[in-house]
Amino acid sequence: MHPYNASSMDDVRKTAAERARKMGLSYAGALLPAEAHALMSAGAKLVDVRTRPELTYVGYVPGSLAVEWQTWPGNRPNPEFLGELAALASKDAPLMFLCRSGARSHAAAEAATRAGWRECYNVLEGFEGDKDAAQHRGSVGGWRKAGLPWVQN
Repeated sequence: MHPYNASSMDDVRKTAAERARKMGLSYAGALLPAEAHALMSAGAKLVDVRTRPELTYVGYVPGSLAVEWQTWPGNRPNPEFLGELAALASKDAPLMFLCRSGARSHAAAEAATRAGWRECYNVLEGFEGDKDAAQHRGSVGGWRKAGLPWVQN
């Protein structure tokens, strides 16, 4: 489904690291959805930081880990984020963070890096991508638009 094979995983990481350098990011890299899918297929953990209602009603990536960055209702910061993350992934595990459009996942990647996770990535475009001219998501970038695996309840 993606144009990457095991021998190109280092190239994906290098491309993501170069994006991070150009963007001035504090974490390991920034991935396009297809690149994140390739790394997930190679064993990296995808951490979806959207709220439980988003996962339930909008959809999610099979095999991803759910750790809310903000809690529902109220979109307050999740005070247990790092503890919940630590319960699911060692600090040596490569982690890719996904949200709706890439903003919360950026903050989560920064926080995880500060807390000692060694290889954190933000998935650019997120699950749904940016809004189009009609203010709808799902047609301008994102995991779903890329045709990658996802399910909806």
